[in-house]
Amino acid sequence: MKTFLPQRHEGTKREFIPLSAALEQTAAEVVDSAFRVHSTLGPGLLESVYEICLAHELSRRGLEFQSQVAVPIIYGDIRLDAALRMDLIVEQQLIVEIKAVDSPLPVFEAQLLTYLKLTGCRLGLLINFNVLRIKDGIKRLIL
Repeated sequence: MKTFLPQRHEGTKREFIPLSAALEQTAAEVVDSAFRVHSTLGPGLLESVYEICLAHELSRRGLEFQSQVAVPIIYGDIRLDAALRMDLIVEQQLIVEIKAVDSPLPVFEAQLLTYLKLTGCRLGLLINFNVLRIKDGIKRLIL
């Protein structure tokens, strides 16, 4: 089982720092991969199918990724292992959460924001494949 080690955050406000060009390029590759998967398969399948196909597409493009990555929760001085699982983390810096639902819920964005906070990653993509046009199913969240 793979585990992503979280970084601790202090409760102070930070000045916004633009994302690196490498991270933006990685995000563009992931979005392009999602377009390819969706144009090939269309909507209506299970999340697990889209995850496998997206992982295959990322691999074809030479991107490093991990799937179903455990994220421990650090609460004070205790560590809760395997409490959460991220669908994909690409190039150790971009979190991708995959959905296949009719109506996205606000809790999906909250879930991705939590993963970003716990891991110290700055960019996440929430991709819902159960849409007619995939561009309507992609939400980008930045910390």
